[in-house]
Amino acid sequence: MSTVHPAVERADGLIELKRYEEAEALLGQRLVEDPDDVRAWTKLALCHVRAEQHEKALDATDRALALDPEDVGGLIMRSHALRGIGGTRWQESEGVLREAIRLAPDYWYGYALLADVVWRIRLVRIGQAGGGTITAEQMEGPLREAGDLAMEALRLGPEELHAYEVAWQIADLASNSTVADQLDHAILRLDPSHPYALARQTKKAASTPGVKAAQAATLYADALAAAPDSRPMQQGLDDASYRMLRGIRWIALFCLALIAASGLDLVVTEGETPRDLPVPLGQRLWFLVPMSALWAVGALLRYRRLRAGVRINIRSLIRRRKWPRIVLAQAAWAMLCTLLIAEIPWTERTVPQALFWAGLIPTIATIWFDRKKTTWP
Repeated sequence: MSTVHPAVERADGLIELKRYEEAEALLGQRLVEDPDDVRAWTKLALCHVRAEQHEKALDATDRALALDPEDVGGLIMRSHALRGIGGTRWQESEGVLREAIRLAPDYWYGYALLADVVWRIRLVRIGQAGGGTITAEQMEGPLREAGDLAMEALRLGPEELHAYEVAWQIADLASNSTVADQLDHAILRLDPSHPYALARQTKKAASTPGVKAAQAATLYADALAAAPDSRPMQQGLDDASYRMLRGIRWIALFCLALIAASGLDLVVTEGETPRDLPVPLGQRLWFLVPMSALWAVGALLRYRRLRAGVRINIRSLIRRRKWPRIVLAQAAWAMLCTLLIAEIPWTERTVPQALFWAGLIPTIATIWFDRKKTTWP
């Protein structure tokens, strides 16, 4: 193996720090000194790929491979450059990667890249031939071929995260949920904070039948502690928080129905004699007791038992989103109607009946409207 020049090693560090202009300048100086340094040309190609300058990356690989046509690193970088260029040229990457595998049959990365390329190329060709339509049966062959390559990458690199990511994507496309789930667990073994695998497994646990909104929110909050920048998990936490907020409308409606039915007999069945109005002051004050108990147990106690992160997110969600504020306003409106019905000494039932329907109908209509929704803008 040829010795890597110190300037190339320093450039590699700068690339990892995303300081691409500095790395390019350093590599340029090195290539002025020694234009036959294959490693410098390959590293320059990597620099351009990371900076999404794929045409320049392709030129750099041309120079590297002109010096050494069997340089595996140059071939790998050429495949990346071709994929980045897109158009019709990206399909050339299959041949480049097969040559890299021929030269380095024990290198896992070549198999992983080829697996990711093969199914895309095959499905594009099938789609072009079929007018853009691809059936499940037509997908089987390309995904099986790509899956075999991915399994070889895993065999050669059993601790390599990227190999598992490629294998997961292929299993997911093939609708093989069992294998995809196993690969997710393997990914999390290698990287416990992997944002996508963690999000998928958390969503799976939170979506299990019988898991309530508070439990789902706790699962997402725990996952966010490991991967705080995960947008899918933040979305999941927002959805679960919104589900909990929707639940408070039912408490308000239950209080409204309780007072209407047992307090003022606003809904009277045939043959039943309603109580006399106005309701005595002591009875009106007593109405506050069951309502307070419902809110203390159904909302306040449950809120205080939530994880700190979930409570913070609920407050944040109310500030960030419109519909959580609407839900709170609906609950407050229903409770206002309830208190007006319960505490004012009405002498007739006409006005409290109007308040009852005013508190009930808008809230019930919205509950029906958003019953299948998870989150709102």
